[in-house]
Amino acid sequence: MAGRIMDSVSVSHERTARHNGAPRVLEERLVGRRIEAVGRKGKFLIAPMDDGQTLVAHLGMSGRFSISDPGDELVPHTHVIIDLDNGVEIRFVDPRTFGFVAVFTEDELAESGVARLGPDAWVEPPTVAELSDKLAGRKAPIKALLLDQGPISGLGNIYADEALYLARINPLTPGGELTDEQIQALLDATRIVLAGAIENGGTSLDDLAYLLPDGQAGDNLEELLVYGREGLPCLNCGNPVEKVTIRARSTHFCPICQL
Repeated sequence: MAGRIMDSVSVSHERTARHNGAPRVLEERLVGRRIEAVGRKGKFLIAPMDDGQTLVAHLGMSGRFSISDPGDELVPHTHVIIDLDNGVEIRFVDPRTFGFVAVFTEDELAESGVARLGPDAWVEPPTVAELSDKLAGRKAPIKALLLDQGPISGLGNIYADEALYLARINPLTPGGELTDEQIQALLDATRIVLAGAIENGGTSLDDLAYLLPDGQAGDNLEELLVYGREGLPCLNCGNPVEKVTIRARSTHFCPICQL
């Protein structure tokens, strides 16, 4: 996609274009523009364009991009189709419509959620001192703070649970109460969890809401240590894994190993 010009753009769902107000606005900001590069920070895809604006996308719970030929069958819930000048189509599929595609001006980008993202957990993880500073005085549960994306970005619900389990940190622990040793353990665990997930192509659950760009499922489900294992024995101590809700998100942990 980088270096290609977008010859035509079709946006068919209002929610997908909600950050630009309407599908028409998103289409107008994309047509005729060249993508200079494609990058990522946290859970956002970020692509600067040749006119100084920036294409930003978030996959939400079920979104995915596919690279298709124009004659390929259109799968359900395809909400954006971008025709590139080399004859390839980029399609955004999102059954639950929690994701979005947007084009931001420089000022809009500075006011968007991208501007408040913490250091990327994979590309530029914070030091212990930096993360400790971000967590200082925070009374919210560490699980909620990880999903907030402000102290550190890039962890979703599954990998936050997995990292906290590996670090032996109770997800209900107030962020400001973590010791430097626990923060180091959390950063180390995050690296391990993300490395494994990347190697396995991500985690596709039974609903197949997440798929790779080629339509295949990720293989990381069988490698999960705690997420989705409510009532099953902890793989470390044998105690049943528990499930609680923290800030409206399901959270799995071992009450013995993660005191």
